[in-house]
Amino acid sequence: MSDERVTNWAGNIVFGARRLHRPATVEQVQEIVAAGGPVKVLGSGHSFNRMADTGGDLVSLAGLPRVAEISADRTSVRVDGGTRYGDLAGRLQAEGLALHNTASLPHISVAGAIATATHGSGVRNGNLATAVSAIEFVAGDGKLVTLSRDTDGDTFRGAVVHLGALGVLTAITLDVEPAYDIRQYVYDRLPRAAVEAHLPAILADGYSVSLFTTWTTPDITMAWLKRRDPMPPGDWYGATRADGPRHPVPGMPAMNATDQTGEPGPWHTRLPHFRMEFTPSSGEELQSEYHVPRDRALEAVDAVAAIGADVASVLQICELRTIAADELWLSPNYRRDTFALHFTWIADTEAVLPVVAKLEEALAPFDPRPHLGKVFTAAPETIRAQYERFADFVALTHEYDPQRVFRNPWLDALLD
Repeated sequence: MSDERVTNWAGNIVFGARRLHRPATVEQVQEIVAAGGPVKVLGSGHSFNRMADTGGDLVSLAGLPRVAEISADRTSVRVDGGTRYGDLAGRLQAEGLALHNTASLPHISVAGAIATATHGSGVRNGNLATAVSAIEFVAGDGKLVTLSRDTDGDTFRGAVVHLGALGVLTAITLDVEPAYDIRQYVYDRLPRAAVEAHLPAILADGYSVSLFTTWTTPDITMAWLKRRDPMPPGDWYGATRADGPRHPVPGMPAMNATDQTGEPGPWHTRLPHFRMEFTPSSGEELQSEYHVPRDRALEAVDAVAAIGADVASVLQICELRTIAADELWLSPNYRRDTFALHFTWIADTEAVLPVVAKLEEALAPFDPRPHLGKVFTAAPETIRAQYERFADFVALTHEYDPQRVFRNPWLDALLD
C-alpha cells in the first residue's frame, strides 16, 4: 500500500485515490474489497477520462502472479488480471498458438481492454472482448464470482464489457487458435476518388486495414494493411507503396512501429502497430473514438471532412478501421458491423473539448457510440439510449455490487 501520486498513461488524469494497493494474491484483492469502498482498479492506465478514478482505494493487479494456463484441448488460455497482451502473445507463440486479434498497443492489460471493448481491426474480426469465454472477478461483497460463455449465457454477455462496475477481474479465459503469420504493408496517399468508389473493398482487403488521415486533404495520408497472403506488386487503389518505415503519428520515430516490409512474421509482431519493446509515443496526447454503422462509413467520413479544419487544428492523426458485430451488451459493436473513427489529439484538454463537441454534432446522424475509455462530451442519457440492454446492465451492477463499492462519480453519472 502506498500514497504515491498516480496518473494515467497520458498524464491528463491525476487519480485522487487515498491509497494505491498492489496485492500479490487474489485473497488480498478480496480483503481490500471486503473492507468497503470505494475501490477502483487501475489497468495499464491507457484511458483518458475518470472512469478508473476514485477518492478511495486504487488497486493495481500488476503484482499478481503471472498466469497463462493453456487448456488441454489447446483452444483457450486462462490469464491473470494483470497480464498485458504483449507478454501473453510471446507465451502463446511459443506454444504455437495465437489470439484472433490484437489492439494497436501490445502494452495494454487484457482486463482493462475488455472492460471497454477495445478492439483491434478487421471486417471479420470481433473486438478483443469477443475472445473471452470466462471471467473470474471479486464482486462487491468480496466473494469470487465465475461466469462463462457456456453456462451463463445472457448474464455473461452482459458482464464481459463491464466498465469496472461489477468487480475486480482476477482471471480471464480467452479463445486461442493455431499460430499464423501476418505480412504488413504501408501505402502512401490513397486518393479520395478511390475511397469514394471502393471504400468497402479497401477496408476488406486484408486481415486488418487501417487508414490514417490528418483531415488536411481529401486524400488518405497512409494505409496500413495486415494480410496473411502477399500483396501483388504495384500501386494499391492508386496509393503507392511507402519507400520506408512509417509511424502512424507524423514526426514520431518509425523504429517504434512494427515491421512493414511485407515479409511474413508471427501474428503478434505484425497485428499491433507498435513494438512491445518500445514506448509507442511520449503519451502526450488525448484520444477519442466513435463507432458508426459500417454501411454509413463514407457518409461519416464526409461529415468529418466538412469540419476538417477544426479537427486538424488539434489533431495529431486520425485512424479509420472496422470491427465486426458482436453480442456483448455494452460493446460499441453490439449487433452492428462497425466503422470506427479514432482521433489522437494534442495534449490540450481546453482546446480539444470544443472540437470533440463539434465532432459529435457532425456524427450525430450516424448514431455514434463513443469509446467509453476515451474523451467524449456526449450526455449520459445519449449514451444510455444507444444500448438496448443498458438497463439490464445497470441491473447487473445492482446484483454484483449492491453496496456500490466500485462506483465513482463518472459511473454514477452514466449509470444512474
